[in-house]
Amino acid sequence: MADEVQSPADLEFEKKQAEADKTNASRSGVGTRLKVGRTRGKASIVIGWESFDESKPETLPTSIQQFMDITGVKDEPSLVANLIGGYNDASYTAASDPLAEYVEATWPPEAQTQFRLVVRNYSRGAMVSLEDAVSLIKPGFSKQFAAK
Repeated sequence: MADEVQSPADLEFEKKQAEADKTNASRSGVGTRLKVGRTRGKASIVIGWESFDESKPETLPTSIQQFMDITGVKDEPSLVANLIGGYNDASYTAASDPLAEYVEATWPPEAQTQFRLVVRNYSRGAMVSLEDAVSLIKPGFSKQFAAK
């Protein structure tokens, strides 16, 4: 298959992503990392911003004071606004997960993630409902991660 021609926007995205990757590779310890994305809408543009990388727990602040020092948030109303936004986002994420009711809180976080992935992939691949996929897959996970 012939290589597809990339749009100028795709080339700009790749360029900014490479720059962000280079910058992030030079950063260590607790702090934010550069992220690259696009604005929403018809005429989206490439954007970059600072964000905590939740996939790297060692880079996340462990106290309110450390968070405030890293982000530059100095006043309580701004901190509360960040807390409310984070809480609302976490609540929405949990409520919108159609598999949340099937995941056992006692399973390790990696097992919870893997369960969701396996169920979704099986459901799509076998063209069965999520409930049917859960009924086949959950017994194995429950047995593997049963509280000892």
